[in-house]
Parts: sequence; C-alpha cells; structure tokens
Amino acid sequence: MSYGSIMNMPPPSREMSRKAAIVGLGETDYHLDYLAERAKAPGYESPTVEGLCTKAFERALADSGLKREDIDGLALSFTFGGPPPEEMAGLLGLNPRYCIANGNIMAGPLPVVCADIAAGKADTVAMVFCVASRTIGRDFGGSDEFSGEGVPTSYYYYHPWGWSSQAAHWAMIFSHYQATYGATEEDLGSVAMQLRKNTETNPNAVMQKPMSLEDYMGSRYIVRPLHLFDICLVNDGAVCLIVSRADKAKDMPHKPVEVAGWGESKIKHSKLHTMVRERLRPQFQDAGRQALEMAGVSLSDVQHFEGYDASTMHLINHIEGHGFVEPGAGLEFCKAGEMAVGGKLPTNTWGGNVSGSYMQGWAHIAEVVRQLRHEADGRQIKDVEVSMSSLAQTDQVHPLVFVRGD
Repeated sequence: MSYGSIMNMPPPSREMSRKAAIVGLGETDYHLDYLAERAKAPGYESPTVEGLCTKAFERALADSGLKREDIDGLALSFTFGGPPPEEMAGLLGLNPRYCIANGNIMAGPLPVVCADIAAGKADTVAMVFCVASRTIGRDFGGSDEFSGEGVPTSYYYYHPWGWSSQAAHWAMIFSHYQATYGATEEDLGSVAMQLRKNTETNPNAVMQKPMSLEDYMGSRYIVRPLHLFDICLVNDGAVCLIVSRADKAKDMPHKPVEVAGWGESKIKHSKLHTMVRERLRPQFQDAGRQALEMAGVSLSDVQHFEGYDASTMHLINHIEGHGFVEPGAGLEFCKAGEMAVGGKLPTNTWGGNVSGSYMQGWAHIAEVVRQLRHEADGRQIKDVEVSMSSLAQTDQVHPLVFVRGD
C-alpha cells in the first residue's frame, strides 16, 4: 500500500484533462440524521465517523455497479480526524494498492486522485469524506482554541481582535459591498431564499421549510449585517466518490462525469484588501482561467455552477469573481431568478451549504454528478453538458470543471 498527501494539487494541464471520471456516488442521510440529533430520543446514539464513511461507501459502490475487488485505491478526507488509512480500508473490506489521507475540503483531493490515476498508481479509487461537526459539539467560531501562546500573530481569523469565525470576514465584505453598490440586507436575503427554494426538490436537504423575506429579516444576526440564514449549516455526514480511469468508465452503469479541468490561485499579499475590497476577484479570474483552459471550454459553455457558499455573500463573490456577471450585479442576477433552474446560471441547485448540508464542498460535487448524469429529479437542468464548481476560502480559490462523458 502506498501513501501520499492530497494537499499539493497538481498543476493544470491539457494532458491531464478527462483522464479520470466519477463513476459512483454515495451520501449519508443529512436530513434524517439532523432531525434525529436535534430530537435526541431515548436510546439515540450519535453517528460515528466509521459508520458514516461505511454508509456513504456502500451506497457509492452499489451505485457504480463495481465489486470490492475492483477498488484498488482509497483516499480519505476528514475534517476533525478519523481512522488511519489501513484501518478504514479494513472496515470497508478493501485491500488497496494505493492509499492517501490527510485531506479536508474539496480543493486538492480530486485533482490529486485524477493525476495519480493517470500516472497508473491506481485504476479505481474510492474517495471518502466525513465530518461529524454536530456530534463533537462544534460551534461556528468563538472558540478559544486559537488564542494564547504559540498562535501566529497573523492568525487566519485574526482572533486577538475578536475575529473568531469566518462570519466576521463575510460581514465585513458585505458591509463594503453595501457601501460600494448600495445593496441592502433584503437584497442579500434573495440568495438565502433561492437556496432554500432549491431544497424543495431535495429530500435529503437539512433545511426544507419554505423561507419568506420576512422569515429572513426576522432571523437573528450572526455578525451584523449577516443574518442566521446567511451562514452555512453545521451537520454530520459523509460523501463517497468513486473515481476511475476514463476508458474504464465508459462500460459502467451511469454516464461518466469526467474531470476536465482544475485551477488554483492564492493571495500573495495584502490579504484584507484583496479579501474585502477586491473580494478575491483576481484569484477567481486566475484560477478560473486555468481550469477552463485545461478543460478546453469557455465560461459561456458552463451551464451549471456550484459555488462554495460558506455564506450567501461568498456565493455572490463566486458569481461575480469568475465573471458570470459584472461586479455589483450578482444580487440583481439572483433576484431576477437567473440562479434558479431555468435561469441563465442554475446555481447550488440542491440547496448548498446554507440550506442543503455542509460537507466542505463535497456535496457540491455530488450535485454536479447528479446533474451531468441527468438524474437530478425535479431540478434537472435541461441538456446540461458542462458544470463548474468553485471552492474559495478567505485567501485562495480552487475551481473544477466537469463534462458529461460519452
């Protein structure tokens, strides 16, 4: 069994495009697990990382039509820790010749696996992600774990000044956006309402209750001017993607979803200026260009978009940053229904991090798979052939481009 890191993303290149495809998909029961955790009925036991991973893997394996012995690679990604690779392989009944771990968000993991498949290190890899945020009592910021001796003075959240979660970043960004473009909280509420409306056809979404503008405006502030429904969820779950050589994928039950392009761009200086005033636009433009050029498509070819909505404002950063609309036009674009199925750019069609589930960008890829297979019941985008996902943190951007295989 060979080991490696999935944090160093390979550079984009045309030679690497469409060498691998997603052939299997499995997810856990976000909605039911969330309800059960909140109810805590007598005898309730919180889900374990091992149990969540196993459920997602078994569902992906069944979906792919493959047998266990067909899986010769395992890639693990945990947000708050999990079993070592050899232990998880045993739990899943696998004997992989290739195994990597230490991943997290959906940035580097998929490109690394695709590159390793192209290099012959494995033919078919089960990529398993799990997070158990609610089970371990994870709060959205506010912890003192990042203060005190040994913490860098330039800490990611600027904790010494009270910036204890990313919500403070998004709030400052939206405040600047308001001052620059005259946007209102009600305007931003249109994004939260659209994402909630998207869950009407997703029975696995955590949040399914319809939301009105009055509901949105009546919700408490998290960090002013952002409301409760502007911020991502905290829930448990797991996702499994089975990725195989593109030539092998043609013989499997579903239309393969080919990984066509990726990109990466990071802030090099003046983080606050780039994050707040420019809203990472230079990084979105740079990384997006890399991914599209690798895939051999243009931005106008993208028919479906999945943006990492850590907050509603951050989703607008994606839409405007990549150039789907001009800076300052994103909220009107949403209010006009252009981010809905049937609009110019259907976006986060399953509900996103804000209403669907928070799986560190992995559930966004799951929706890409459903859409490009043409299996997104009730919310299917007509004749979709090209999808783009985009994960952006506060200092870097990682887009991926997918195409429907033959």
